[in-house]
Amino acid sequence: MVSEAQVWEALAEIPDPEIPVISLVDLGVIRAVAVENGSVRIEFTPTFLGCPALEVMRDAMAESVRALGAEPDVRVVLDDSWSTDKITPAGREKLRASGFAPPAPRSAGTATTLVELNSMAFRCPYCGSKETALENLFGPTPCRSVRYCNACRQPFEQFKTI
Repeated sequence: MVSEAQVWEALAEIPDPEIPVISLVDLGVIRAVAVENGSVRIEFTPTFLGCPALEVMRDAMAESVRALGAEPDVRVVLDDSWSTDKITPAGREKLRASGFAPPAPRSAGTATTLVELNSMAFRCPYCGSKETALENLFGPTPCRSVRYCNACRQPFEQFKTI
């Protein structure tokens, strides 16, 4: 019989399809795991509704559960949206170490504005400098923008606070 802890460990090994340096668990998309009578129910919320990796994530979770010898029941939960605050501290560090600037924590009830994105409040993940500039509001995915560090002259992606 598989345990809930075993399922969480297995899910922690599944990389995010778009950013493989971080697992689905560290990304904070997995909301709940329940084990009952040889079946494992996983509830997850994608980073955004139109996420192109939704099926890839669902299939990877189901395959992981089957490898443990249980029957998967993977459900997408859309009653509460995902936010960048759900990224674990370990996940934030993995992002930073691989050249992504992690998102700042959300303030109570406020979203990041364009003026804030244009500010030099974002640290470069390579050298730590705040001498950064917004190069492009829209990066390779809707949740990232492209920034440039004036100190070390490296471009990097900044996760938007969602």
